[in-house]
Amino acid sequence: MSSTPTPPSGARGAIDLSALGGRPPTGGPTPGRQAPGQAPVQSPAQAPGQQGGLPEGLLVQVTDATFSEVMNRTLTVPAVLVLWSSAHEQTVGLAERVAAAAARLEGRVFVVSADVQTSPGILQAFQQVIVQAFGQLTVPVTFGLLQGQPVPLFPGLPQDEEIGQVLDQLVQAAVQNGITGRVDLGAAPAAEGDDELPPLPPLIQEAYDAIERGDLEAAATAYEQALAADPRDHEAELGLAQVRLMQRTDGLDVQAVRAAAAESPEDVDAQIAVADLDVLGGHVADAFTRLIDTVRATEGDERDKARTHLLELFNVVGNHDERVRKGRTALMNALF
Repeated sequence: MSSTPTPPSGARGAIDLSALGGRPPTGGPTPGRQAPGQAPVQSPAQAPGQQGGLPEGLLVQVTDATFSEVMNRTLTVPAVLVLWSSAHEQTVGLAERVAAAAARLEGRVFVVSADVQTSPGILQAFQQVIVQAFGQLTVPVTFGLLQGQPVPLFPGLPQDEEIGQVLDQLVQAAVQNGITGRVDLGAAPAAEGDDELPPLPPLIQEAYDAIERGDLEAAATAYEQALAADPRDHEAELGLAQVRLMQRTDGLDVQAVRAAAAESPEDVDAQIAVADLDVLGGHVADAFTRLIDTVRATEGDERDKARTHLLELFNVVGNHDERVRKGRTALMNALF
């Protein structure tokens, strides 16, 4: 009989639940009752306005009954799910640490806290993906949630610096997949000497609101108006590029698009369509390589079409991304 896999490297504080065989933990607090040192589990509507000095709306505590509501919100705003257990004291407080790291991202991600001791259904729902991602059923574990899909982040109790790095990567992945909404954060109690974050410009806020309700046309219009008022508005430029990507790929038959591109490598429009899907799916380097190869293989108007579209995809991903910097260099080499 094989031994139980050990938690991956860096899984400090992880508790092995493999022996449970998918059954909820026993011997802990009765559901609905407060364990020592544990904040009461509340639905999103009941959550207090301020939690440990965090902005309102940043940290959402869920139960089996309220989890689906929160999952629906991840269609437009990325989230971080922290699964912990009030039966294991060392796991209590991880969600608050993750939320503290997320606070600097100004609503680009929110944090979902789930006590698997009082909400065993959530643990059961994630049992298979936990084992696949981390080698065994353990708590605490942390996942990203992008459009309802779990993205394994880390098991155990990482250092705060590691949490911040992982959240940056999650937000970047969300942008690459066209998930650019934000949660509306209330102001956290300000420390002495701290300044409150300024509200978003009205047109940018209008665009975010439109994305959240699924009105991409209205979001594009708001971003266009912001750019007309200030052509140097980088946030509006990036947002417009992301919304246009979402509009272009909406309703596409992925298999048909890829088949058409494979059958007609000289068809620039077909290559552009696949590149859009690749960026939306997170395959950024593949998208860039495809269009750079298209630039090399074409000339005249067709070459310019491929080049111009590649520049727009650079805007979707953002100039801060190393892949964009490499892509610009490769494009320069292809052109000259």
